[in-house]
Amino acid sequence: MLLTIALASLLQAQSPMPVIVPAMTPAIKSAPAAPAPSEKSVSLQAALKMLQEVKATNEETLRKQAATLQQLDELEKAADAIRLLSKRS
Repeated sequence: MLLTIALASLLQAQSPMPVIVPAMTPAIKSAPAAPAPSEKSVSLQAALKMLQEVKATNEETLRKQAATLQQLDELEKAADAIRLLSKRS
């Protein structure tokens, strides 16, 4: 009986069979990040193109406005000349 108790205590004292877990390998990152910059650059290029078109349109509008102002100045000078001549008559 003493042998049985000694054997039982030995069995309980032993740790269970160790579990072997394989080492974690570093994850290889796939390339979904690569298309994002190209999509971003395409978006930026489209925005840049749109801004350049808006700038060109604005410059054309400014040229038209400058020409209109010049015509108005000429009309004002002509009107002043007519007023001056009409007062003399």
